Amino acid sequence: MVIVTYNRADLLVGMLDGLASQTHQPDAVFVIDNASADHTRQVLDGRGDLPLRVTTTDENLGGAGGFHLGMTQAYDAGFDRIWLMDDDVVPADNCLAVLMAHPNPCLMAVREDLEGNLVEKSALHFDLRNPLHLRPKTASVDSAYASRAELPAELPIENVAFEGFMVHRRVIGEIGFPDPTYFIFYDDVDFAVRARRAGFTILALRDAVLVRQLDFNQQHALDTWKGFYMFRNLFAVHFRYGENALVRLKPYLIMLAVVLLSPIRGGRAEASNVIRAIGSARQMRRAPEAGPTHR
Repeated sequence: MVIVTYNRADLLVGMLDGLASQTHQPDAVFVIDNASADHTRQVLDGRGDLPLRVTTTDENLGGAGGFHLGMTQAYDAGFDRIWLMDDDVVPADNCLAVLMAHPNPCLMAVREDLEGNLVEKSALHFDLRNPLHLRPKTASVDSAYASRAELPAELPIENVAFEGFMVHRRVIGEIGFPDPTYFIFYDDVDFAVRARRAGFTILALRDAVLVRQLDFNQQHALDTWKGFYMFRNLFAVHFRYGENALVRLKPYLIMLAVVLLSPIRGGRAEASNVIRAIGSARQMRRAPEAGPTHR
């Protein structure tokens, strides 16, 4: 499995405790420490109960760069299945066992919050065909189902998060690795789009439980440095995978709307983010090469 962490040592402790409690233990745990400046190193050094293989980077590669590096290491080490995990989630004791028992090559654990509420944001439909859909995610697991109890045992989904996603090496062999140029956000969406276009079905498994330790709150950060990546990477996905010219033009319309509305929304910072994002996304229009030689 692969864990990417950055300056969240206290959350990482809970994640590692969850791994140590698994009924099916991971064969190896590749940890990418993105140049953390807190006590992450001490936390990792104290985990002799887990088969950790730690890489501390010289700089913060972002989640996308970290997962690219960790997946490359796990693939090159010859592992058949690679489970991707963030540092702010805790798997239920049988989570890995449930995933390993299913033969499908692309699987997603289903997330809940600390109160047990369903918070799985993976898309049931990710629309890159209709230009009138401002957001391509038109339905998510938690928008369609009120609770985990209402879910079927397995549910086809169209995008994933790199926290709880398990992929077989033959998928990587066909489509390549996550694209590190995303830095944060949408690297997992990009990977899922490529996998589905290569003919792989992605299933969310109801009984693979993952507990999120933090709330989803990124939608309020469009005027911060994160907003640049949210805009840019959303635009890059449209440029790369939009199924018609109108969808590929949609980023320009979004940019125009954000700039026009910026005086009553996110102000100058949000407008600056979206203008810079469109130029940067244009440089990302080419999707990664297929196959494991892509690094």
